Amino acid sequence: MAPGEAKRTPAIPRRSASVIVVNPQNEILLVHRNPKSQSFAGAHVFPGGNYDSQQDDSLEITAIRELFEEAGLLLASSASLKLPSDTELDEAREAIHSQRRLFRDFLSHHSLTADVSSLLPFTQWVTPPTIPRRFRTQFYVAFLQSAPSTGFSAGGKQERLPTPDGGQEVIAARFVHPRTALEESRTQRIVLMPPQMYLLSTLADILQGGENTLAQRERVGALSRGLFGRMVVNPRPLPERDPEGRTILTYEGDETRGGKPGRLHRCHAKFGPGGTATEVVIQRNFDIFTGIEGHLFEAETAKL
Repeated sequence: MAPGEAKRTPAIPRRSASVIVVNPQNEILLVHRNPKSQSFAGAHVFPGGNYDSQQDDSLEITAIRELFEEAGLLLASSASLKLPSDTELDEAREAIHSQRRLFRDFLSHHSLTADVSSLLPFTQWVTPPTIPRRFRTQFYVAFLQSAPSTGFSAGGKQERLPTPDGGQEVIAARFVHPRTALEESRTQRIVLMPPQMYLLSTLADILQGGENTLAQRERVGALSRGLFGRMVVNPRPLPERDPEGRTILTYEGDETRGGKPGRLHRCHAKFGPGGTATEVVIQRNFDIFTGIEGHLFEAETAKL
């Protein structure tokens, strides 16, 4: 802090939710944020947004509503033989986004139930206290049971082709294999923020190949039910930069955050105007199934 500079009180993180949608080809839904957005401008992220007490009964509903608003993909089951048309879905999507209609009213009107049971908790991330706009984001993973298509699938779950929201927040939406997304980030064709890079790297190790399998879904489910799924990550920068001039953000369990000597749980990245990240590298040299020290995360969370 510069001499005479007042110490700023950290902003309270806003509750938010984001869903990592995986299709049967092991591709993950990414949306390209509008370069003029207030948050994550120009970045590729998982669909998601802030909890809205007027719209949402839970963070699970936040995740499902935001997925519908940003990508037009609705995770829901139907108790009716008469299903909403594409036109009705598109009109509802725009009305909900503009706060002219409540998400719950739309679901009730069409005898739909949000498929919260499909959401697997997959870590929480808290924006560092030095950032003015802070979020406490609950991530989920959701597996689509069949290839996305217009209308409802035979199982009754709504899985439409993803589309952008007309540029309000999202200018593009597509399914891409996590390894492809990581390579596009490495070659600077897309921007991925550290949480997205971390979670894509985690899933890339599990979702091998181009066909989703029961064994892969079970491994993701095991992570969700274990300490990984409950992990709350509070990134903290080290005072020094790495040899390439990148900021080093440490996570709980790193050797500088209570972990054993030599244990690395951190991210290296360069941050440009607006906080967008480039040259992101994740370092994690322990087994996420067996090597997470839960007490370290619990202790850090208790301080918030």
